[in-house]
Amino acid sequence: MKFGKIADPSEIDFSLPAEHSDTIRILQKQKKTARPPVYIGCAKWNRQDLKGFYPRGTKDELAYYATQFNSIELNATFYQQYDAGQMEKWKQKVPQGFRFYPKIPQRISHFGRLSNVEALTETTCECYRAFGENLGITFLQMPDNFGPKNFDRLESFLQNWPGDMRLALELRNKLWYKDSDITDRLCHLMEQHAITHVLTDTAGRRDLLHMRFTTPFTFIRYVGANHESDYTRIDDWFKRLKQWIAGGVQEINFFIHQNLEKESPLLSAKLVKRFNEELGYDLPLPAIAK
Repeated sequence: MKFGKIADPSEIDFSLPAEHSDTIRILQKQKKTARPPVYIGCAKWNRQDLKGFYPRGTKDELAYYATQFNSIELNATFYQQYDAGQMEKWKQKVPQGFRFYPKIPQRISHFGRLSNVEALTETTCECYRAFGENLGITFLQMPDNFGPKNFDRLESFLQNWPGDMRLALELRNKLWYKDSDITDRLCHLMEQHAITHVLTDTAGRRDLLHMRFTTPFTFIRYVGANHESDYTRIDDWFKRLKQWIAGGVQEINFFIHQNLEKESPLLSAKLVKRFNEELGYDLPLPAIAK
């Protein structure tokens, strides 16, 4: 993942920002549970990206991946429009508790820019419903040049999003978070329609680490830098997630990317291990870390 990549990660202060008051407010409304659902995964399952992850002789990459992780941020659906039949085939390869988090196709987000995409959105949602109980949160990522001037388009899209499907939103244009009035308006809209606010932790765009919840669920995209600081950052994230569990978070969704994705499984495993050993979870621990 190249977004937010910089030449020298050692120059960046990776400290996690303080909580936002809205996050505290939203979590305080929730019934606390000792172990809310936790889903940790990578962004891809193909052998070419996750080099060294698959044992020799592995014939079905997804089937094996699903024995090692309980979720996948499904970026493949961003680049290609798959039909419901393909979703069914993927579903048949994973266990009951596994979750897919499909990304909205670029034909809707980047090419259509949320305008005149009603029919395509309806078709996409119908396909994603084929995942059934294996469907996690659907993920909408907007391009860098989609800014607050497009607020009306975003508002219309979110207002018409089907209520039976959860949605998470990542906005990359810097102007969404530069003016507090604009940010407040955005977050009010997302909270009104129960849209989860994506937190993106990447070296070159610290503004996207806004720490502002709009639902009691997390959707965190952690982008490592293939640097020694990646592991310290994961430890810091575990501490924050532990705090959110104590505070009332209802579900944790955490996806790990790397500039070189082959390191993602080991980094993910470090986080999984801490949940299992310190909080009593029984999440799949990738064999690469055993």
